[in-house]
Amino acid sequence: MSAPSSPPVLPDERLAAGAARLATRHAGRFSAETVQGLLADSYWRLAEAASVTTHLVVLAERLTAERLDALTHIQSAPGSGLPRVLFVCSHNAGRSQIAAALLEHRAGGRVTVSSAGTHPGPEIEPYIAQALTEAGADVAAAFPKPLTDELVQAADIVITMGCGDACPVMPGRQYLDWPVPDPDGAPLEVVRAIRNEINTRITDLLAGLPST
Repeated sequence: MSAPSSPPVLPDERLAAGAARLATRHAGRFSAETVQGLLADSYWRLAEAASVTTHLVVLAERLTAERLDALTHIQSAPGSGLPRVLFVCSHNAGRSQIAAALLEHRAGGRVTVSSAGTHPGPEIEPYIAQALTEAGADVAAAFPKPLTDELVQAADIVITMGCGDACPVMPGRQYLDWPVPDPDGAPLEVVRAIRNEINTRITDLLAGLPST
């Protein structure tokens, strides 16, 4: 009989508390080894783009929680749970964050919303946060996240926003492409106009979602 495998080594000892919390939350569904492996992977993915590492431990736990939630959905019975929408752009610091925040704000709990970037940036720019705050959307906990297989597989609708050939293609998913201008470096009034254009598209998206 082979010896049981050891849990993956965590890159930061402060991750241990988060690993324990996530393992408890998903007890009976995912092993502690699976949770630790995903947590370590999330940490290193975020570290690749981070300019400041102060909050990496907290953000890695949040990203891992989202990935575990996506895996849970994948393993559930087809058609169960809320519809899931994933917004993807290059850096997950502008367009996809605006779209995700607006949909979350307006959907009233009718949909599970995620966003990710093919090459995530280090942070959400202040003018993006300001434009969303003006619209009543909450971006306090938002941060650029890497695109992972779990998020794509769990999504019912994948909306791409300027990531080109790097955007994922998964059979069985509904794909939409929103050719919205990139707000990177734009003045606030331009960012507001981009936000309003995305908001109009959100209205059309919500009209096509099943009512509860």
